[in-house]
Amino acid sequence: MIAADQTYSCANIRSFRAQNVDFQTEDFNEATSQQKNSNKGEMVALIADDDEFFRMALGMILKKHLGFTTVIEATSFEESLAYLQSRDDISLALYDLAMPGMESAASLRAVRENFPEKKIAIISGSGRRSDVLLALNNGVHGYVPKSLGAPSIRNALAMILNGQVYVPPLVSEIEGEEAGTGESTDQSALKSLTPRQKEILRLLVKAKSNKEIARTLSICEGTVKVHLSALFRNLGTDSRSATAVIGAQLFG
Repeated sequence: MIAADQTYSCANIRSFRAQNVDFQTEDFNEATSQQKNSNKGEMVALIADDDEFFRMALGMILKKHLGFTTVIEATSFEESLAYLQSRDDISLALYDLAMPGMESAASLRAVRENFPEKKIAIISGSGRRSDVLLALNNGVHGYVPKSLGAPSIRNALAMILNGQVYVPPLVSEIEGEEAGTGESTDQSALKSLTPRQKEILRLLVKAKSNKEIARTLSICEGTVKVHLSALFRNLGTDSRSATAVIGAQLFG
């Protein structure tokens, strides 16, 4: 079993997936006793949070408003990995940052790389801008602050399920020295973008794939990749998610 304080790299998770981990909990036995592949139309979500009452409230939102028929609960990062490995039918996994075994939002990069077909998002009590940016830079599909309230959480999750990357309003707040300059570094970078790059950035914020962007703008995918490289360079990012965060901030 992986120690709670061990860094979760891709190699860690591949090793973990090969282990025969035996969780003697009622919830885990109930979940894994079901068929590995869901019935047609069944939607399965995973909530990884050590707050029992929040898990219950979030489960109600998922079932009542977002069409999920099964909600699996995990109380630690390690237990969530076991569920993701044992259940192919999980389509959405929601993580709290302050849970046992979760070192930081960066822990989820390996999860995204090992389970690319699943939507991974954070629902956290942390409202720090740095946590949001770190999470999105590591490829999660959204960062939802618990402070938003039930209706806003529901709408944020609906956006994620529809293929968009949810970026909370707090990201647009200017911190530190930027607050006194009258113009942020990101705003200055926006002026350096070409009209085509701005069009692509807007589509990236809407979570469009390279193929969809190419089709919308009537250009080839190779051209899209060239413009994306320029966007990464001009905005100082190294991933689509992080670039989408800045785009949402600039165009929001």
